[in-house]
Amino acid sequence: MFVHRRDVQIQWGDCDPANIVYYPRYFEMFDDSTSIMFEAAGFSKQDIVKKYGLVGIPMVDTRAKFHIASTYGDWIAIESHVEDWRRSSFDVVHRVLKGEALAIEAFETRVLVGHHPDDPDKLKSAPVPPEIIERFRQG
Repeated sequence: MFVHRRDVQIQWGDCDPANIVYYPRYFEMFDDSTSIMFEAAGFSKQDIVKKYGLVGIPMVDTRAKFHIASTYGDWIAIESHVEDWRRSSFDVVHRVLKGEALAIEAFETRVLVGHHPDDPDKLKSAPVPPEIIERFRQG
């Protein structure tokens, strides 16, 4: 299984008046982490969209469990991996570590979408290319 890890330093603009990370900022970090993970696996999201004629890879579900707060100047590590593949969707798990401690567990489901063949103004799910699944399963 391919796992991508990146280190992030919490910035002033990430924090709320209580000096803890304002939770929507984490979801921006998770979105970035998914893109960076795909690039590290050799598949930039822009290339996937162009190569397979997609419109995008939108997030259709997300949630997180917050265990430990982070504040300005803290360093966190975000470990991301694809947990499950389906025909046109996949689940990503992000684990945020603060030192050795688990700070956040986050989950997202994404779907590959392209234009509907009968109506280009509508969207339709598209199958995940097998070579992408294979690369992520190899590790």
